[in-house]
Amino acid sequence: MTMDGRELVSIRPDERFIPASNTKLFTVASAFHRLGDVSRPDPSMGAAVRIEPKGDAPPDIVLVGGGDAMLIDADDCERDCLSDLADMVLANGIRRVGSIIGDDRVFPHEPWGPGWNQDDLIYRSGAPASALIVNSNELVLQIARGEKPGDPVRAQWRDDDAYYDIRNEAVTVEGDGDTLRISMQAGDKALRLHGTLGVEAPPQTIPIAANDPAVVAAYRFRRLLQERGVEVTGEVGARHRPLTLADEPKTRGEGASSGESPAGAEIARLLPPPLIDDLRFLNKQSQNLHAEALLRRLGLIEGGGSRSEGLAIVEKMLDETGANRMEWDLSDGSGMSVYNRVTPRMMTRFLQWTSRQPWAEDFRSTLAVGGVDGTLSRRFRDTPLQGRIFAKSGTLTGTNTLSGFLLSAKGKMLIFSAYANDRPEEVGSATTALDVALRQIAAAY
Repeated sequence: MTMDGRELVSIRPDERFIPASNTKLFTVASAFHRLGDVSRPDPSMGAAVRIEPKGDAPPDIVLVGGGDAMLIDADDCERDCLSDLADMVLANGIRRVGSIIGDDRVFPHEPWGPGWNQDDLIYRSGAPASALIVNSNELVLQIARGEKPGDPVRAQWRDDDAYYDIRNEAVTVEGDGDTLRISMQAGDKALRLHGTLGVEAPPQTIPIAANDPAVVAAYRFRRLLQERGVEVTGEVGARHRPLTLADEPKTRGEGASSGESPAGAEIARLLPPPLIDDLRFLNKQSQNLHAEALLRRLGLIEGGGSRSEGLAIVEKMLDETGANRMEWDLSDGSGMSVYNRVTPRMMTRFLQWTSRQPWAEDFRSTLAVGGVDGTLSRRFRDTPLQGRIFAKSGTLTGTNTLSGFLLSAKGKMLIFSAYANDRPEEVGSATTALDVALRQIAAAY
């Protein structure tokens, strides 16, 4: 499609396809559309520390999340650092505390969306949504082969990530093969590692999802306080807000709630980076958790921060674009759900609509650039479309998608949306076919 809406090529444009991570285009556009100036930090999103007195006993420390997805705990952290909050506790003269509690009640407790693959919930792609996020709710598992065939595979957590136990049943074998599998029972605190790893196989680093982010954040904060000489006499815990019928979409005039207010006195707060930084990271790297946190942040505009309230904000935006309600269905903000559906024609018209908005340039800056960065850094490299295609990729089992903008050989900016669904596993990825078709279109127009 040209920027003025003239269709150049269309194949099955009105059929409904699983968009995978192309779903993030709607979530990010809604943030530009409804959250105002995203180039300025929003103090309300920053993580904070509150102190709750307990009479003569040491006070409890409550680490409260505000929905900021970029908070990190790392030795080389330069901004939005959990360690800065620990320093602020110390600066308040606090040397002895009771329990450390992670509080993510700004959003209701609904970690995953409907239609998510159970196997994905173990890994980075399925990290649970929360208002209290540290290190993108990831734990890092380090794996290496044993010294010789028959030895156990070596598995350990990266420093400070030892939240789960490891049940290691994996064995080293001859060669360089890899049949390792990771599994975990619901509600368990132990990962099971099984299968084989060849004695010639390279080491692996696997990001594992933290199934209770608020608890893991509290553990991390306890360690930081103890490293600074603060005595912790109590336990580590979490506070969640159960999802209720009150978290269904409504207007504030109908009694919508913006979440529970934490108890105690606030003694420290971080100023998060501008949201535009996260929007660019989210789209370019296709970060599912950040998209889900953003959807719930949208849900606070007219409600209590639930997934459905965030989707209601997205739906209002799509109504403004003139999209036919039969052309789309959305169940989450990231595209992990197999229930999501979009027609290619609806997507291209939506992208055309974004190009007419005052935030059009900023929105396009969140997209990966072919052969340059993000999920497209290796695609379109050394082709005429290197640096000339700006798009959002999407991948699920049996699904490959790509939607965005490209600059043709004749210097025309075109809008496109391409989907491959129900791909048999033995066929392999459809990205090569998609990319070839886009290069041909770019060359022709």
